[in-house]
Amino acid sequence: MARKNVFDLALDSTEVAPALAQPKLGRPLLGLERPNRPASPLGSISQSLENINSRASRAEEIEKKLAEGQTVIELDTSLIDSSFVVDRLGVNAEDTASLIAQIKEHGQQVPILVRPHPDSEGRYQVAYGHRRLAATKELGRNVRAVVRDLTDEQLVVSQGQENNSRTDLSFIERSFFGARLEDRGFSREIIMASLGVDKAALSRMIALIKRLPPELIEAIGAAPSFGRQRWSELADMLAENARQTKALKFIREPDFLTLKSDDRFQAVYAELKTRKAANTTEATSWAPSDKSVSVVARTRPKGVSLDITKAEAKPFAEWLTGNLDSLFEAYRQSKQEN
Repeated sequence: MARKNVFDLALDSTEVAPALAQPKLGRPLLGLERPNRPASPLGSISQSLENINSRASRAEEIEKKLAEGQTVIELDTSLIDSSFVVDRLGVNAEDTASLIAQIKEHGQQVPILVRPHPDSEGRYQVAYGHRRLAATKELGRNVRAVVRDLTDEQLVVSQGQENNSRTDLSFIERSFFGARLEDRGFSREIIMASLGVDKAALSRMIALIKRLPPELIEAIGAAPSFGRQRWSELADMLAENARQTKALKFIREPDFLTLKSDDRFQAVYAELKTRKAANTTEATSWAPSDKSVSVVARTRPKGVSLDITKAEAKPFAEWLTGNLDSLFEAYRQSKQEN
């Protein structure tokens, strides 16, 4: 049976004053029961996601309900750690500067979501709101936050859905985030709920990530202008070990990281395209009318090779090598005549 009101958080309406106070959970965040799981998690999660048509409204509804619960408190930013699975591949400096200016002028309008740190008493861990946290930390202010007692599964679902609802992550960031979650042992159902994709789409995303060196993905970054097709083309070019080695060497060049993320992707793509064209061979073939011998001349960047086959291959090759002096003189003579 499908869950109703997947984002109905049913927060306790009692205001929480102390920074360490724990708001009481009415219904677990995002409708994920804990510790018991439903008999058909895939069906339940898929049905819940299908009931929400507007991507942008999902994050707004989450944050609105959190705020309505009157559980927003202020926390020292030094007590808050990042999520255990990072979803961003770098942060745009211009976006960060804009957010800092906005918070400085108007204050922090939307709280972040944190949970008590599972391993460090007195500390917290972000579910979402990493950029707001960084901005308030830069301003030297406390951050406005909602504290929820979340399991690992609830944290990654809320983290992924909030970013996904705002189309906040690029294709490669979402794919890399999904692959990281799977590496940590999360089920495909939980990852699908986090990213808001179906089983087939998730399989394609994770399969693509496995074809790309993690070092290359992290060096290029979010590359927001490039989607699955261009990343797939890049993965195809990296299938050869030699080309992958050259790409990894290229991203370590001193000037590479000075480029913007989109430009870094384009630079690697162009580098591999250029090398592919340079390594392409051109072949010209010749054979007599009786087909007793076949000659294929292959032109490479640094020379030409001759492949001689068929029945007369060996005696013809011996005759050629024995008559190279006269053949070369005939070649020179033809150039002078032309």
